[in-house]
Amino acid sequence: MDLSNQLKNLFPEHVPSENESDVPQSDIWMQDAPIICKYEKRKGKPITILEGYTGADTDFKKLTKELKTKLSVGGTFKDERIIIQGDYRDKIMQILQDKGFKVKRVGG
Repeated sequence: MDLSNQLKNLFPEHVPSENESDVPQSDIWMQDAPIICKYEKRKGKPITILEGYTGADTDFKKLTKELKTKLSVGGTFKDERIIIQGDYRDKIMQILQDKGFKVKRVGG
């Protein structure tokens, strides 16, 4: 039994407002401050770095895995940053915005 069913049992006359259904539901904690998305070159290779997430490390690791599988690229979670191989700033920013995150592009 999920949370919505439990709430319906506790409060049977409650009608959810329209605003509650507009927010995208996710198992990852959403934050108010934007995630910083920047581009660097290390040893001549382009990389995309995401930093500034204030939630739990396990949520950030889930996000890392999801981004890597959606983009079919390599990457890692290290020092509270997501490092993705290649310049995928636009695609990553679109994926994060679709999930409900605020994203800020830094550099270039």
